[in-house]
Amino acid sequence: MTDFDVQQNTGTIPVQSQHQFDVVALQKFMEENVAGFSGSLTVEEFAGGQSNPTYLLQAGGKKYVLRKKPAGELLKSAHAVDREFKVLSALQNTNVPSAKVYAMCDDEGLIGTIFYIMEYLDGRVIWDANLGPWAPEVRAAFFDSANDAVARLHKVDFEAVGLSDYGKHTDYIGRQLKRWCGQYEYTKTIDNPYMDNLIEYLPKNVPVDETCSIVHGDLQIANMMMHKERNEVVGILDWELSTLGSPLSDFAYLCRPYRDVLRGMDLKAMGIPSEQEYVETYCERTGRSGIDNWDYYLAFNMFRLAAILQGIAKRVQDGTAANVQAEAAGEGAFDMAKVAWAQIDKSVVLD
Repeated sequence: MTDFDVQQNTGTIPVQSQHQFDVVALQKFMEENVAGFSGSLTVEEFAGGQSNPTYLLQAGGKKYVLRKKPAGELLKSAHAVDREFKVLSALQNTNVPSAKVYAMCDDEGLIGTIFYIMEYLDGRVIWDANLGPWAPEVRAAFFDSANDAVARLHKVDFEAVGLSDYGKHTDYIGRQLKRWCGQYEYTKTIDNPYMDNLIEYLPKNVPVDETCSIVHGDLQIANMMMHKERNEVVGILDWELSTLGSPLSDFAYLCRPYRDVLRGMDLKAMGIPSEQEYVETYCERTGRSGIDNWDYYLAFNMFRLAAILQGIAKRVQDGTAANVQAEAAGEGAFDMAKVAWAQIDKSVVLD
């Protein structure tokens, strides 16, 4: 999820025609596979723009959430709800805040695609933790709880919870760079010297770090569910990009706003810890003495986001979305690449 998605809402709407399925078949599946399920099933669709259609299920006074692949022909590795189910299942008996999962169905014939059913978390999604109208002490709690949730995730023994085969254990950044460099070149629409510089520099300077953990891949406060009343994370959401990889890269993505939207802000007045304090807190929680090559990890994540935005710009240019979005995505890709390169070349002047 990018910064352009911040205004999505989390309410529900009637199921859209392209997302409808056989509710009777689902009812029978849940009666047979979800412990404690009873009553007559009703289905609504979450209004937010998830890449995997997501539904609110209600029956017998209880609420559940269903996530499924979209209908139609898809890229082989895209929309991997089975991977989401696998990682969430593995986290059930850890101290990582995450939703419980109840059942997975890999029979595409039942409702049209594979799907899984998980717990409904009755909480809040904070889209605007960085710049929203929050009291300093509330914003401070958001940031600290997010830091704690990420540290808990990165401390999980992935082999002990059955995720040794969830991804390769080495060269995460190298593999990511190969993927996103190729994606960028394929979707390039304008010259961007900052991206050219990053593509030249990043693969040649990957830090040596042997640590490996479960990585979420899109860590931001907007991808976490806060408690309905307390300002603490009760669930990390949207595991579509999760794998095994570099915890330092994963944490750096959470810290990206320090070098972007929060740059030049009075953090103390806002209740936000300094970047140094935030990194030190994470290190204390994960048993690290510090993080070498920190600017590289930030630059890498900004490069990856710039490549994603460039892909959006290309798809829109090809006629799959509105021109206004294309312009915003294209400008966002260029600007993010500039900020990314500024982490490496300190002579770059940012507005």
